[in-house]
Amino acid sequence: MGITVELPFPPRALHPNSRVHWAARAKATKQAREDAAWWARAAGVKPMRKAKPLVVFLTFFPPDKRRRDWDGAVSSCKAYFDGIADALGVDDSNFRPGVIRWGEPRKGGVVRIEIAEAS
Repeated sequence: MGITVELPFPPRALHPNSRVHWAARAKATKQAREDAAWWARAAGVKPMRKAKPLVVFLTFFPPDKRRRDWDGAVSSCKAYFDGIADALGVDDSNFRPGVIRWGEPRKGGVVRIEIAEAS
């Protein structure tokens, strides 16, 4: 099993260092989770019969050339992980970290999430 989902670059409200009202953060989190689940299903994800360890690989294509830290970028994707786990029908505690990469900037920004069964 291997899936690839491309999602919009996480909004600033999801970054752990952002200073936004709790309601704005909750709204952004809910939207990101729903979007990730929808895009995962559109990519052909089916619920798994039995939960297995899954490795998550991330490639960030930021919207501009500003410097960003990898831990903040990964933390901003928490709602995306939850949405993909919803589509798979598994708990996201089955996810294991894989490689984190940075690609060239793209207009609007994109994060590519690839999930594969752990070997």
